[in-house]
Amino acid sequence: MTRPAPHTEVRPITEADIPDWIRALNTGFLRTPSVTDTEIADRASYIIPSRTLGAFDAGRCVATFRSFPQELTTVGGAAVPADAISNVTVTPTHRRRGLLTRMMAHDLAAAKARGDVVATLIAAEYPIYGRYGFGPATFTVEWTVDVPRTGLDPRWCGPEGGGRIDIVDGADVRKIGPELHERMRRAQPGAIDRDERWWQVNTGVLRLDRDPWAEPFFAVYRSAAGDVEGLVSYKADDHWADNKPMNTATVNWLIATTPDAERALWHYLCSIDWVTTVKSGSRSPDDLLPFYLPDPRAARMSTPADWLWVRILDVVRALEARTYDGEGALVLEVVDRAGLSGGRYRLEASPDGASCTPTTSAAELTLDIADLGRLWLGDESAVRLAALGLVREERAGAARVADALLRTSRRPWCPDIF
Repeated sequence: MTRPAPHTEVRPITEADIPDWIRALNTGFLRTPSVTDTEIADRASYIIPSRTLGAFDAGRCVATFRSFPQELTTVGGAAVPADAISNVTVTPTHRRRGLLTRMMAHDLAAAKARGDVVATLIAAEYPIYGRYGFGPATFTVEWTVDVPRTGLDPRWCGPEGGGRIDIVDGADVRKIGPELHERMRRAQPGAIDRDERWWQVNTGVLRLDRDPWAEPFFAVYRSAAGDVEGLVSYKADDHWADNKPMNTATVNWLIATTPDAERALWHYLCSIDWVTTVKSGSRSPDDLLPFYLPDPRAARMSTPADWLWVRILDVVRALEARTYDGEGALVLEVVDRAGLSGGRYRLEASPDGASCTPTTSAAELTLDIADLGRLWLGDESAVRLAALGLVREERAGAARVADALLRTSRRPWCPDIF
């Protein structure tokens, strides 16, 4: 049962609140609750106070919530403005009092008023966010590669076709990485933008107390024409057994704009002396990695999970922003209990473009706003959701029409956590 908290104030924080807010954040995430001056200065450098909420009971922060601007790539490559939500906690002493509901309502209303098309988050726990209109829109897995089993030539010494791979340092990554990532994410539905701070943190310029820094290895792939088409960050352990090296190379992140670059970087990782296992880090469930290997069974999928959750704030702009391979029309009854973006809409789509308009025509498919979030990037099937009782066909065959319009040939993927 949810108990109201009438004396708990939910509001944007001030600069003076930052230490107490961090303490509550650390408590909620089961980190040591102590707060350092370095952490205070770091948080103060990038949080937006008007979008950083706290719940305060007798002046003490007991819940945290933060949002920030984000760009999310939809199907076809258009980037839409998103309200990215992070740092959500409620102190154990104040659970089940509606504090998250109050903070979420405040933030989503502000995002809607700003004109954000969607809100996004990475859910630590599955059951929480569906009730606020979020649906899991992308998924992630990790691949573990048994290098000796791959069938790759152990004499491999570089990519074919004139391309090359070079070891680089953090300064090089900061020069070439942002532009490469922009090209990648414009072609990858579900990808998000990376700001300058991301590159500083991930190359060691900005070092955080809670994340001890160990310099990773960086390798860049250049095509025969000299164009940067791929970049990987990885680390390796030091493990020997029976006087034999049995090390694991773990990928922090790998971005590539061409299959040649992606193939060359995976082959490079599998060719490093002493490395017998490669862990891919977070990848798409339909990643091509296994099929870059002569024996795809050498790559084993593990830790599958839902990843990016999407909450549609503007149905019309969301459905008109993406592209469609097929042609057709569908009337959707969208149920939004929060009253932010529900209604009845007619979607008419073709490879030439789409229009989505409010309508009084009879609905053909009824669905919750959270399930529209599942479908929007093309990963989920309306037929599956209908079988689960999550969407309802008002006209026979409407779910198949939705799939023909909305589903994509490759799965969306979000490479980042936030």
